[in-house]
Amino acid sequence: MFYVYVLKSKKDESQYVGLSQDTEERLKEHNAIVKSTKSKRPWSLLYKEPCATRLDARKREKYLKSAAGRRYRRD
Repeated sequence: MFYVYVLKSKKDESQYVGLSQDTEERLKEHNAIVKSTKSKRPWSLLYKEPCATRLDARKREKYLKSAAGRRYRRD
């Protein structure tokens, strides 16, 4: 099973959307080794949503990164 997740930066309240099979491990990676999210560490898990397939997760991730998805995340 894949999950779409939203992380929230404790530094500046920004959000990051991604997908993974293991969100807890991925959160540890974001807080330790991922270069693209390094400047906004530490991160906390704000939301996760299960998806049956990687394709479904990718579609949901793409939506959450869109303008409509950003509005959905704010509400």
